[in-house]
Amino acid sequence: MTTTVLPPLREPGPGLVVLDPVRAALLTELDALFTGLADQLHAPAVVGPPLLPAEGLAKLDYFRNFPHLGVAAARYLGDTLDALAAGEPTAEQPVHPTGYLLPSATCYGLLLSLADTEVGAGQRLTAVGRCFRNEDHYDGLRRLWGFHMREVLYLGTAEGVRDHLARSKEFILDLAARLGVALDYRPANDPFYDRTGSRAKLMALDPVKYEFLAVDGTAIASVNRHRNFFGDRLGITSDGAAAHSGCTAFGVERWVHASILAHGSADAALQRVREVRDGRG
Repeated sequence: MTTTVLPPLREPGPGLVVLDPVRAALLTELDALFTGLADQLHAPAVVGPPLLPAEGLAKLDYFRNFPHLGVAAARYLGDTLDALAAGEPTAEQPVHPTGYLLPSATCYGLLLSLADTEVGAGQRLTAVGRCFRNEDHYDGLRRLWGFHMREVLYLGTAEGVRDHLARSKEFILDLAARLGVALDYRPANDPFYDRTGSRAKLMALDPVKYEFLAVDGTAIASVNRHRNFFGDRLGITSDGAAAHSGCTAFGVERWVHASILAHGSADAALQRVREVRDGRG
C-alpha cells in the first residue's frame, strides 16, 4: 500500500485543528464502528442540541463542579454591530451573554431533554456531538478545544446500568483488539474544579468512571456510572423511582490519534479500520 505523506495538522488556533482527508476518513470510519455498540444495545440515534441552557446545567451542579471547563455562548448587540461593520478590531468589542453554553459532553443535552419523563424499565439513546472544553493546555488530537464525542446513554435501573457498562467495556476491548490498538483500563476521576470537595472525595472512594487509555496515556473512551443523580435532579423516573443512568463515551479524534500511533501512519490505520468494518479484522 502506498503511504501518503501527510502535512502536520493544520491549527487555525490553539486547540483547533483541520483534519486532512485521510484523518477525516479515519474519524468517520471509526465513529461508524462505535455505532456498533448502539446497535448491540438497541440504542436509537438522535441529534443533540448545539447549545445548552445555563439554567439547566446549574440544576446538575455543573458550575459547582466544572466552572473552569465551560465555554459560554455570547452575541454582539447594539452599537457593537456598527463598530464591527465599520471594521473596528473585534477584540475591543463587548459581547453579551446569552444564558447558554457550548456542550462539554454529548450526554448533557440528551439528559436535559428527558427531564420529567418516565423511562419505564429502561431507555437508551446514542448521539455524536461536537463538544468544547476550556483546558489549561492543548496537544494536537490528544487534547482539543473542540472535539467529537460519541456517547451511548442508558437510563433505567441500577442493574440495567451495570449491564450497560459491562457490555460496553467488552465491546470497547474487543474493538480495540481488532483495530490493533492496545488499551489499559483503570479508574479515573472527572476533572473537578475543587479536587478536595465532597463529590471528588466520594468518587475517589467509590469510582464511577473508568477510562480506556492508549499506550501513550491518552484516555480515548470511558464508561460512567451516574447513580441516580441525573434522574433525581431532572425528575427522570424508572417505574416511579428516580432513574439510574450510565453512559459510554468515545473521544473520536483521540481514537484517530491512537490508531495512527498504533500503526505508524494514517494510511495504515485507515486500512486497518476498513478491514474491521468489512469483517476482515
